[in-house]
Amino acid sequence: MTIAEQHVLDFYTRHPISAEHIRMRVREKRGTLDELKPEELYPFDQDHYGGLDANIALAKAAGMTPGDRVADFCAGLGGPARWWARQYGVSVTGVELNPARVRGATELTRLVDLDRTVTVVEGNVLSPPLEDGAYDVVVSQEAFLHIPDKGEALRQAFRVLRPGGRLAFTDWVMHVPLSADEAEDMWNGIAAQTLQTVEGYRALLGEAGFTGIAFEDLTGEWGRVLAERLEMFRALRAETLKAGTPSGEDSFYDSYVRLVGHVQARKLGGARITAMKPTE
Repeated sequence: MTIAEQHVLDFYTRHPISAEHIRMRVREKRGTLDELKPEELYPFDQDHYGGLDANIALAKAAGMTPGDRVADFCAGLGGPARWWARQYGVSVTGVELNPARVRGATELTRLVDLDRTVTVVEGNVLSPPLEDGAYDVVVSQEAFLHIPDKGEALRQAFRVLRPGGRLAFTDWVMHVPLSADEAEDMWNGIAAQTLQTVEGYRALLGEAGFTGIAFEDLTGEWGRVLAERLEMFRALRAETLKAGTPSGEDSFYDSYVRLVGHVQARKLGGARITAMKPTE
């Protein structure tokens, strides 16, 4: 494992949203984990920007339909995967680098009896343990920002999609290049690396073989969402420190403040990106 991969892995091992914290919150709300419904996890297990509304938007962008086989790159604790399986009747295989999050995703999925349709496996999306041409859809949410070789990740998405399959993901994009110090700050605090512009992503997608490439600018929406998430993380830190579950490093909270500023100033932003693997 490279030093960069270890930094990303450690970032999520220390992240304040953990399976332990989710189980704690559910117990506080209902007293027991017995006979838990998927819907009872949703307030706690959606670790991405925009919550359930973002899941809906990405599913629509990907054209998810019942019976689809979906690959979720960098699936984390599996919250969106469980939601898509429940709401859209799809089967989801998530690929996740961090073994603690794989274990957490597996535990939470079993708790809500979705383990027949949702699986999260340990692996690197630069060489995912998935079959060629086996998936109708590949999705990801705010995870490519952690991947050093985004072009290879996109080539792997292309590989595992069937002809006519769809890619839909959200990620950071640069509207204005970051200074070396700003880039180092985002790397140290949030494990963000090799950030792309819209045109950079367009080129990488084309080189991977995708067609029908489209971008939806989410920067304005994310300026609000990230400010709300910052306050959520500050509240979570107090909870997690008290509970003894992972709470995040000081550098995470410090860099997150600056991330909100970068997005609200439109230096950084977000995009929902869609593309298709040609049928021929």
